[in-house]
Amino acid sequence: MRSDIEAIVDELRASGERYRETIRVAAMSAGVYVLPAGGTDPQSPHEEDEVYYVVRGRGRFLSGDSDRAATGGAMLFVPARQEHRFHAIEEELVLWVVFAPAESSRG
Repeated sequence: MRSDIEAIVDELRASGERYRETIRVAAMSAGVYVLPAGGTDPQSPHEEDEVYYVVRGRGRFLSGDSDRAATGGAMLFVPARQEHRFHAIEEELVLWVVFAPAESSRG
């Protein structure tokens, strides 16, 4: 049986989009973010704190002065307004992203 995340990943691939918001309340928003192998992450800093959970894939994550592995099971925190991005993506990254408070910008 397929998970809801897998259905969203398929929809994102088909549409060419990278992000789909799935939850929004005043205190937080969350969604699925997908980056292909060899792809680039076009993000710019957000006004909200973020937590990424790497569902699967393999790459690197640069946040501030820290550069670390982004592999299945990793949890990554980014404070508001900090430069960050995924890079050196070897296997498609599927990420569950939570913003607190709810995301106000797209980038």
